[in-house]
Amino acid sequence: MKKLLLSVLSLVFIAGVGNVGAESRDYISIVGSSTVYPFSTVVAENFGKTTKFKTPKIESTGSGGGHKLFGAGVGVQHPDITNSSRRIQKSEVETAMKNGINEIVEIKIGYDGIVIANSKKAKQFNLTRKDIFLALAANVPNPDGTPTVVPNPYKTWKDVNPELPAMAIEVLGPPPTSGTRDAFVELVMETGGKKFEFIKAMEKADGKQFKSICHTVREDGPYIEAGENDNLIVQKLDANPNALGIFGFSFLDQNADKLQGSVVEGVAPVFEAIADGSYPVSRPLFFYVKKAHVDQIPGIREYLKEFTSEKAWGDEGYLTDKGLIPMPAAERKKYSDIANNLTPLNASDL
Repeated sequence: MKKLLLSVLSLVFIAGVGNVGAESRDYISIVGSSTVYPFSTVVAENFGKTTKFKTPKIESTGSGGGHKLFGAGVGVQHPDITNSSRRIQKSEVETAMKNGINEIVEIKIGYDGIVIANSKKAKQFNLTRKDIFLALAANVPNPDGTPTVVPNPYKTWKDVNPELPAMAIEVLGPPPTSGTRDAFVELVMETGGKKFEFIKAMEKADGKQFKSICHTVREDGPYIEAGENDNLIVQKLDANPNALGIFGFSFLDQNADKLQGSVVEGVAPVFEAIADGSYPVSRPLFFYVKKAHVDQIPGIREYLKEFTSEKAWGDEGYLTDKGLIPMPAAERKKYSDIANNLTPLNASDL
């Protein structure tokens, strides 16, 4: 009777989400952030080796792309989990709910720094967020000092700041679908823009214009979208010592023999500085679980248990070897409990 009931429930799960055929799925499907990808990959590999379940299939789509795929519906043709290098947006939760996803479990996994790195063959950069804003924003304060913005005229780093080298501005970075890009414009570009009083005043007076100025990256050549593959940025920086690249700390950590992180406002992007909050460009990392898929797709509970174990995300866990900055013990306990109890996210908290 129990087997019959489980079969009926499985058929309801499959049939209730459209015409997806009579087959189920026997592996976990994960999409999302390229920054979280290396962490989820090593967890998935350990999970596959140490349990009876298949190794989850993980696709690096970027945070925005992941939320879009994740939020499209319930059923075997939709992902079970999406990785994210930013917190889910209220609009994304609303879209998911419209598509029948009523319960989403939010798991914070740790912290990461966003680095502006270059080849060790070149001199290390010492930048401020104001420098980066002036180098990369599509529109910048008029050099004549009037409180207006003009299309970015700066060609070299020395144009931006006389103390910087007379090298052409060439920065490889993520596309708009990337959580790294979202965090970069919020943590770097907005802060840099607010160094100018008239732009700072816009945040309250005209939020739309403020965002337009601070979130719009130039498209005239100095900023080069390099896709969602951070490893590709690493390879290009190694080949081109004049370029800088924007990506998560874990990629710098894994390529410390080739690359160096720029000092930002006097602080280098090292593990300890990100952990204690002194490095100014750090952010939390997450993944999101579709509760309706738990117990329908085999292994999700066990995958969550592996990821939230001290041996994985703890102070001495194997994810620290990949560059993850662990959360404090109390925060790990909080999210471990959420994972164990599958406590859904409350959209009103966003």
